Amino acid sequence: MGANVKITALETLACDAGRRNYYFIKVNTEDGVVGWSEYDESFGPPGVSLAIERFAPLVIGEDVLAHERIFAKLFNAKRTATGSTSGLAAGAIENAVLDAKAKTLGVPCHALLGGKIRDRVRVYWSHCAFWRVNFPDHYGPPVTSLDDIKAAGAEARDQGFTALKSGILLSEDGPVRSWGAGFGRPFYPELNVEKSLSRQIRAEYEAFRDGAGPDMDILLDLNFNAKTEGFLEIIREIADLDMFWIEIDSDNPKALAYIRNHSPFPISSCETLIGLRRFLPYFDAQSMDVAIIDAVWNGVWQSMKIAAAADAHEVNIAPHNFYGHLATMMNAHFAAAVPNLRIVETDIDRIPIDKEVFSAEPVIEDGYLVVPDTPGWGIDPIEEAIRANPPKNWPPKN
Repeated sequence: MGANVKITALETLACDAGRRNYYFIKVNTEDGVVGWSEYDESFGPPGVSLAIERFAPLVIGEDVLAHERIFAKLFNAKRTATGSTSGLAAGAIENAVLDAKAKTLGVPCHALLGGKIRDRVRVYWSHCAFWRVNFPDHYGPPVTSLDDIKAAGAEARDQGFTALKSGILLSEDGPVRSWGAGFGRPFYPELNVEKSLSRQIRAEYEAFRDGAGPDMDILLDLNFNAKTEGFLEIIREIADLDMFWIEIDSDNPKALAYIRNHSPFPISSCETLIGLRRFLPYFDAQSMDVAIIDAVWNGVWQSMKIAAAADAHEVNIAPHNFYGHLATMMNAHFAAAVPNLRIVETDIDRIPIDKEVFSAEPVIEDGYLVVPDTPGWGIDPIEEAIRANPPKNWPPKN
């Protein structure tokens, strides 16, 4: 192997993944190494694939070992708009280059991050019951009542998980339904939280506790679904419950700090931020107890810098991860290498195509994900399966 291993090609691929699409980058080097990363265009801003393709000429011909140089080139090219679409594109490219670099060197990706601190990382069952309410055609068993939510909590406990998280599920006036006004589901831009809503949130999490038992750590994700007043209304309603954290998205660091100062529970936040510069005002304001970092969006190497800044502010981090199996392994390497880890998000409800599209599945034992030592991320997409399952049009028509 020479001192310089050039990147010869960069390609985006996508496939149908049930309720969404999976998106991947494939990087080729002159030595025949293939690096992969997973990114997302279903949850994040549209146009990420196009941005990646526009950035490709800046990457092809570069040394695959020089990932910081590559990211710096991309940052310079997008300096006037470093977040959103261009930020996600740069992060996705960085992650594919890291995989190719690790495979070129014959080491696991965590070795590039300073080496793993831990062999296993604690995970929580994310969107427990939530996906079964929103996408009953893809996930089961069905969840239509508080008893079903209770059963989902018991299922997580029986499978050996020590923590679970869900969103807002409402149970009055018919079958259980989700509430996501912050994302326009329903369209309710004022985002007020009336007493009926907070009471139903309490009923939901009492049901999770009844099913999961006293030892389960239970996390509540409120996303962007209220404003400061509403978030505090919900927290007051459930103040006597035993909650691991309340997850809140807010574009105002001072508003979030105000909520934290009035909450009996730890506050987690920042999963939608791109770039260290966006995180710093939240750290300076002491806005949250746990910083959620999306390493799929930011790039794992850049996420290590964000985690280091969090550590300097006495804040632990938690990876944001609700994607495919490759993304889970990318986050596993990140989580294994950071000193200030709290816990890792992962989805346990899966779809059949996951067994076709990925070379392996993450190994989870007693609520902990085992970190592999094989070169690269430890899981690769199966290109033939991706091409055999073309992506659906996105976003879907109303």
